[in-house]
Amino acid sequence: MEARPPRSVSVGGGGFGGSRGDDSAFSFLSKGWREVRDSATADLRLMRARADSLRTLADRELEHLLASASTALAAAPPPPPPLAAGAPIAELEFVRTRIQPKISELRRRYASRERDLGRRVLEGWAPSGPARARIDLSGITAIRNAIVSEADGGERWRRAAWKGEAEAEEGKEWEVVRMIRDGIKEFERRSQTSEIFEGLRSTGELVEKFKSSLKSFNMESQGSKEIPPLDLTEILANLVKQSEPFLDQLGVRRDQCDRLVEALYKKQNHSLSEDTSLLVNDNSSDELELRIASVLQSTGYHADDGLWSEPAKYEVSDNKRHVAIVTTASLPWMTGTAVNPLFRAAYLAKGTKQDVTLVVPWLCKSDQELVYPSSMTFSSPEEQETYIRNWLEERLGFESNFKISFYPGKFSKERRSIIPAGDTSRFIPSREADIAILEEPEHLNWYHHGKRWTDKFNHVVGVVHTNYLEYIKREKNGALQAFLVKHINNWVTRAYCDKVLRLSAATQDLPKSIVCNVHGVNPKFLKIGEKITADRESGEPSFSKGAYFLGKMVWAKGYRELIDLMAKHKSDLEGFKLDVYGSGEDSHEVQSTARKLDLSLNFFKGRDHADNSLHGYKVFINPSISDVLCTATAEALAMGKFVICAEHPSNKFFMSFPNCLTYKTSEEFVTRVKEAMDREPQPLTPEQRYNLSWEAATERFMEYSDLDKVLNDEVVQPGQARARNKLRRTSQPNLSDIMDGGLAFAHRCLTGSEVLRLATGAIPGTRDYDKQHCVDMGLLPPQVQHPVYGW
Repeated sequence: MEARPPRSVSVGGGGFGGSRGDDSAFSFLSKGWREVRDSATADLRLMRARADSLRTLADRELEHLLASASTALAAAPPPPPPLAAGAPIAELEFVRTRIQPKISELRRRYASRERDLGRRVLEGWAPSGPARARIDLSGITAIRNAIVSEADGGERWRRAAWKGEAEAEEGKEWEVVRMIRDGIKEFERRSQTSEIFEGLRSTGELVEKFKSSLKSFNMESQGSKEIPPLDLTEILANLVKQSEPFLDQLGVRRDQCDRLVEALYKKQNHSLSEDTSLLVNDNSSDELELRIASVLQSTGYHADDGLWSEPAKYEVSDNKRHVAIVTTASLPWMTGTAVNPLFRAAYLAKGTKQDVTLVVPWLCKSDQELVYPSSMTFSSPEEQETYIRNWLEERLGFESNFKISFYPGKFSKERRSIIPAGDTSRFIPSREADIAILEEPEHLNWYHHGKRWTDKFNHVVGVVHTNYLEYIKREKNGALQAFLVKHINNWVTRAYCDKVLRLSAATQDLPKSIVCNVHGVNPKFLKIGEKITADRESGEPSFSKGAYFLGKMVWAKGYRELIDLMAKHKSDLEGFKLDVYGSGEDSHEVQSTARKLDLSLNFFKGRDHADNSLHGYKVFINPSISDVLCTATAEALAMGKFVICAEHPSNKFFMSFPNCLTYKTSEEFVTRVKEAMDREPQPLTPEQRYNLSWEAATERFMEYSDLDKVLNDEVVQPGQARARNKLRRTSQPNLSDIMDGGLAFAHRCLTGSEVLRLATGAIPGTRDYDKQHCVDMGLLPPQVQHPVYGW
């Protein structure tokens, strides 16, 4: 084998195989340099991570100590013993003066060590002179050995440096931790001492509270013993007060009962304790209730529910309430109980807190031909509903949003009214049985044989439309019938209503009632009045005709009073002509009487008050005193006309309008007619127009029926509608509720007898609906709805 001499290659010169050797050398150097650099970088990261962990540990210990000290300082009460005085302040001072400087110094040392270590390592690796592009390959081994030696030395230096500095700092580090731990132990020891004293003080306070509670209990017992028992006069006064419903049925007025209660109670003057939470009023009746409540409270008496406990009612499950408006008539019968509830439903439905359902009677075709004008009939409830909605949309300025439901009814020719057939309340689903508004509550409940309204509904409001006593007095044996009807009306309204609104004082004074006009006029009449006012301001003639009267042609609707006035002052009103519009059962008799007396009356068929042919009249005459609140009078005022009416409680609401001319005697009637014919009516102010509107009427209804309170309270806190049940558990039995429940129970028993129903004037077969109602309304037969077992 031939021996090969070694090759001498100069990196800077051009020896044999120079370019290939240079590449290998550079590759080797680069690889070694990268390995060393990566190793150093890893070591630096490791040291930095260790320093950060130690710094984090120290920070955590310091924050924990500061938080513990701050919490103890905030929670600790003023320390009574000297031993615990100033402990939290001393602990904070210890942390601030001794621990925080050590931590700051430790952070600085770690940071400087990290920077110095990195600088030294990099200086050891950095080349001592400028890098050469070419290297003598013969020194490769020496260079590599030097690099390896340098790397090993650097590693050993790094380890020695870390070990030395770590040993140097270990004592300081553990010294800081030791100081922290010693401080925590000292703080815990002092805190335990403070807790002991605090516990002793708390125990003392507990004993004092127990003593004070015993004293208060003893004082209450002594105070209760100081309340004298009820004497005989107070017991009698309370008995009279609780018996007012029964005495009212016997004809004893409520004011008489109140005077008797006041006379009995004032014989004994017992003052209530100053510490009572009940409010004392000047009313003797309220004082008597407070007196009885204080006596019963001193004995610890608690009453259970009454004899007639109420079943479960509708509960508010969402943010909306349900209002059901039940009335006794429906369009196209143009009567007040058909028109006004329709507008009430439309305006109540504008509210966002309640859903509204209008419940109207459904008549079979044979009854429709007797009631509805021009023999108009409907084959189904849906067809009649369409007619009602179309009529309403023509008169409203907004889209109505309420439901219409039907219940079976029958028309009574003798009473000239619609009587419900069956239990009307069952046609309102239980899930919607929340608030009921009964239009004409006495009429709806004369022969009501079903569930008690106040048992099914949370709040029941009655609205009285008609003065039935005035109509009945005009009939044969009217005085006796009026006496009986008066007490029946008291009976049913007390038993079935929570609140009763009377449109005027012309109605019967019913229990739980208040007088307020909650009716408005059709918006169409207000627009007619605005147009007439605008025509007058522009110089155009506003009224081209004289006087007129409009109303259903029955004697009770003011026709008797009108003919009497015209006949008595025929000579005083010479040349005065009156146009009369109306249709009804007494049309032939009324017209024949006027012809016999040769009165200046021109009769026309009945028509809508908003008809164009009636706009030109200047004076509306209404001598009726049987109306409760004449809708036609309000409509005439809204159109800007003069109104001549009797000074009567039914017209009290209209007397505040300047165009309303009232009279007390027949001579004043003649004076008012001449006055109205000689001058022009005044235009209505914006406030007067608003008072006639349904917006104002709805506001009055919400206020006086307590519906605004019911809606607001129940939406915010559902379930409060059962306040009636909760109020039963008061300090004394509520005899009024027991009386109402007894009246309702007795009424249900009596109306269940067909013999008694017929004897009091009910339509035969109205205790339940008949087969024709089942066919028209898609109902199950009553025998299936209410099966009878045990034949």
